[in-house]
Amino acid sequence: MLSAPPRALPPLPATSGRSRRTLRPSGAQAASRAGEPSAAPGWDSPPPGFHAARVSKGSSAARGTLHGGQEPIAEEKPTRRRRLRPASTRRSPLSSEQARGLSTARDWMTDSGGCSGVARHLARWARHRKRKARKGSRGILVSMALHALWGVCSPQGFWVERTPVHEAAQRGETRQLQQLIESGACVNQVTVDSITPLHAASLQGQVQCVQLLLAAGAQVDARNIDGSTPLCDACASGSVECVKLLLSYGAKVNPPLYTASPLHEACMSGSSECVRLLIDVGANLEAHDCHFGTPLHVACAREHLDCVKVLLNAGANVNAAKLHETALHHAAKVKNVDLIEMLIQFGGNIYARDNRGRKPSDYTWASSAPARCLEHYEKTPLSLSQLCRVSLRRAAGVRGLEKIARLDIPPRLIDFLSYN
Repeated sequence: MLSAPPRALPPLPATSGRSRRTLRPSGAQAASRAGEPSAAPGWDSPPPGFHAARVSKGSSAARGTLHGGQEPIAEEKPTRRRRLRPASTRRSPLSSEQARGLSTARDWMTDSGGCSGVARHLARWARHRKRKARKGSRGILVSMALHALWGVCSPQGFWVERTPVHEAAQRGETRQLQQLIESGACVNQVTVDSITPLHAASLQGQVQCVQLLLAAGAQVDARNIDGSTPLCDACASGSVECVKLLLSYGAKVNPPLYTASPLHEACMSGSSECVRLLIDVGANLEAHDCHFGTPLHVACAREHLDCVKVLLNAGANVNAAKLHETALHHAAKVKNVDLIEMLIQFGGNIYARDNRGRKPSDYTWASSAPARCLEHYEKTPLSLSQLCRVSLRRAAGVRGLEKIARLDIPPRLIDFLSYN
């Protein structure tokens, strides 16, 4: 059975060759038909406040009326309605932090008084940083913000100031520290800047206190707010015994830090024994600090000749650069002639230029002793024997002295290669 034919559509009106969009009269045509003044061509109707916006200051409309005697039209700004959550599901910043497992921080901030605004800013900051962080790191970001303001949370969940354990460890009061440990005091409790009692004892070189804390279970690689470990603090104090003790308990000689490593700290303190000890256990000679450069840069900037010689004999790169500055640039800045000659003898490049295009000689005063030393080596290159020694030491690499000592060559030649 055949179905009924589809209903025919009414024909379109004739357009006389023009496009369909021109059938609708423009704003000027519609206004002329209605007997009103025409608006701008192509507009269906003038927007609200159009005539008022075009009135000049000296016209009658500027004094309160338009050309036609009408009052100017005030344009209304659209109001944006704020979408609110139901009261049952709405949360304050503090309750949001409590829901994310930071109830201890919430209680502490509330009890301290006047900290709700800080918590609000922290929550806002965490929401902003969440867009750029990995999924699930919101609590970590808030913890980082709290860490930056008040420190880290202890294992008990409270922010603490310096405890009696910190004071006893720093002052070297071993008897008091032993009593505190036996009474159950926490040896891993941290201050607002994340310093543990082991940090305090290592920084002061208190060997016996370090021994007590390590035996009581202190974290040997705990980090403070700057990222330093107790081994870094022991090297900064120059205490070789503390360094040996921490290394015996498994302290990392090359911790994953972006700041100064233990070898950097030892070079800053000028303790050549600590430098030699760290190198013997495998310290990285080319560890780079974002502020100081390599340990050789630090030793040259502090003018510690003994540390510089230990590093160079161990195979440190004499031409390592930090912002294109070599160790010879630092030696020229401190105006130390002995340091300049030592670096040149180990193969320092006197023609190296930094990021400003300056050579080491450009950092010295004219006619001064460092300037004359550098000018002499610029005009008089090293001898062939010295160049051969530099090449052999460079080929030996890190800890080249151990390799040179095992060579089957005359002792006098070994002394020459060892710079003795």
